[in-house]
Amino acid sequence: MIRAVLFDFDGVIANTEPLYDLFWNEAAERYHIGIPHFASRIKGTTMPHILATYFANHSEEERQRLQLECDAFEQNIDYTEIPGAKAFIQELQSQNILMALVTSSKQSKMKRALKELSLEQTFDTIVTADRITKGKPDPFCYQLAAKDLHLQPSECLVLEDSLAGIAAGTAAGMRVIGLSTTLPAEKLVDKVDRIIPDFTTVTWTDLCGWV
Repeated sequence: MIRAVLFDFDGVIANTEPLYDLFWNEAAERYHIGIPHFASRIKGTTMPHILATYFANHSEEERQRLQLECDAFEQNIDYTEIPGAKAFIQELQSQNILMALVTSSKQSKMKRALKELSLEQTFDTIVTADRITKGKPDPFCYQLAAKDLHLQPSECLVLEDSLAGIAAGTAAGMRVIGLSTTLPAEKLVDKVDRIIPDFTTVTWTDLCGWV
């Protein structure tokens, strides 16, 4: 029985991924990373992982500059919801379903984002990059959310849009619904229990039937 829904944020609740694509692809060119479509490569991963994996050969000054650039970018994003996301969250609340937010973003960003979306008091637990020692695709973040909620992985349903996030939820032993908001459905179809384009026609009853 599913007792909790665990949400990723960017691309699941907030329609921010196109903005991140522009930021990271431009940064990759400016810092001479040499990886085409760089934004797609890093989706769902934490900033420390990005810096350690792709900017290890850059100076500490450059890494700090990029961190400041990313912080400034995130403080100026207009956070708009994925269609139907807030109404779906309200339905889960009415059904007394536990909810967690599990994101690779920092707590400082999420504080502003949740306030802008009027979701500050929504989630029963929040796992941000500040609490994560091993980022997606490692299952640590989803395991931590389940522990916070005092639930077994089999009682949790994950909503994700990135391959790293889907892999993390699956490795945690949870069922996963994929949103085709960031990647085309054909890239997700063999990795999730179900694919949805957004939440406009999805109900809690639908999710229970799918998993």
